[in-house]
Amino acid sequence: MPNKEKIGKQKGDRVVNFIKSLKHSKGKWYGKPFNLMPWQEKIIRDIFGTIKEDGTRQYRTAYIEIPRKNGKTEIAASIALYLLFADGEAGGEIYSAAGDRDQATLVYNAAQSMVKQSPALLKRCKIIDSQKRIVYYATNSFYRVLSAEHSTKHGVNAHGVIFDELHVQPNRELWDTLTTSGGTRTQPLIVAITTAGYDKNSICWEQHDYAIKVRDGIIKDPTFYPVIYAADEKDDWEDENVWFKANPALDNFRSLDEMRALYKKAKEVPALQNTFKRLYLNIWTSQETRWLDMDWWNACKGEVDPKELEGKVCYGGLDLSSTDDLSAFLLAFPEGEIVKVLPFFFMPSDNIEKRVHRDRVPYDVWVKQGYIYTTPGNVIDYQFIFDKICELAKIYEIKEIAFDPYNALMLNQKLADEGFKMVEVRQGMKSLSPPTKHLETLILSGKLEHGGNPVLTWMFNNVMIVTDANDNRRIDKEKSREKIDGIQALIMAISRVMVQEDKASIYETEKIKVF
Repeated sequence: MPNKEKIGKQKGDRVVNFIKSLKHSKGKWYGKPFNLMPWQEKIIRDIFGTIKEDGTRQYRTAYIEIPRKNGKTEIAASIALYLLFADGEAGGEIYSAAGDRDQATLVYNAAQSMVKQSPALLKRCKIIDSQKRIVYYATNSFYRVLSAEHSTKHGVNAHGVIFDELHVQPNRELWDTLTTSGGTRTQPLIVAITTAGYDKNSICWEQHDYAIKVRDGIIKDPTFYPVIYAADEKDDWEDENVWFKANPALDNFRSLDEMRALYKKAKEVPALQNTFKRLYLNIWTSQETRWLDMDWWNACKGEVDPKELEGKVCYGGLDLSSTDDLSAFLLAFPEGEIVKVLPFFFMPSDNIEKRVHRDRVPYDVWVKQGYIYTTPGNVIDYQFIFDKICELAKIYEIKEIAFDPYNALMLNQKLADEGFKMVEVRQGMKSLSPPTKHLETLILSGKLEHGGNPVLTWMFNNVMIVTDANDNRRIDKEKSREKIDGIQALIMAISRVMVQEDKASIYETEKIKVF
């Protein structure tokens, strides 16, 4: 065996033996030796036993994505303790980080329980529970919990960082701060252990996507170690074989009976199906309560050429935001059985940088690409929107504009005074369910064409649906994860398309107020 491989094996043995000396921290396994399963041991040996020519670790970042109840916390805690007690780093700083302090404390709680059950470790350190800190005086090192606030973390010099449930990180800043903090360390290690999420504008999705590309050989990064246990989106989520594929501990310390019970509940309550898929099969889902898969929406991209629509009949949907937010105006063009869509978005120019930082959404990029119009100042300029609609009316034959009266009655009245037929659409279930279902039918039948507008696509990805006992449904702004104004405007525009298709519609006689 080459010397490098022999040394790597010895290093792997050292970590595995250290972990096996620990005891589990909770549940029915409490107090029992931490005997690693083969898949766990492989992860540990790969991370710590893969070395460079100089004998230091090759991997500096490990991304481990695995469903709940597969022992993530125990593995994370054991790695943290090895880095603290046995990695030989003088003045080592080891951190647990997560989306909030309570989440980060879960790994610490497991670690301190392991220490308290080990007389050899306990006599060599001091546990300071009030500070969520363990101090190892022999090397002047410590392990502690960090809260989610990143602003005070720029003084750290991390030898090791354990990120628990990376998918709930509110932004990328704590990740960036900590992952760049070990520049003076010889072999710093970042370990992210997480379940799948649903926010594809997140640092976790960024790392997930990067991990897949490294795993599949698309990107060559010898410092990055990817591990993903998950069902594929095309797998049958009801097949128990798929469950075993995604859960390496299933029917061992991960209860198969519990999985069956969770599955039964998800079958009975459709809104829980995405939760089951995301948390227990590690499938990244787009919404917590799914309306339609993004595949259906993406299949409706079609070809929408604004010039080809010039002079054609269309119906508008206007959804105006609060004064400092994103507003949407959308035109729906009925073209036989096809409905083509032209969306227009507006936001104040002065707060774009702040919104990009806060929402983690590339508004600035979309502005540069021409998908969002900016209005002067730090509040929305309704005159700008008015002028734009008047400009569009010279290009297209706008028959009606449906609107939600919530925000800008003065603009709606001004448009009415200009000669536009303004139609107030009530925002209740009975009014919005028929056009919502009609839009759903258009999407599923491939009869909607939206041209792939990225802002509208992002908004569709944010939609959450509310359903009542009579199977009426509408999108819900409050429960949707982020902005959905463009989809709301689309649904209102579709409501007017439906009315024109059937003049006897209930919309025309009972649910619509015409100005």
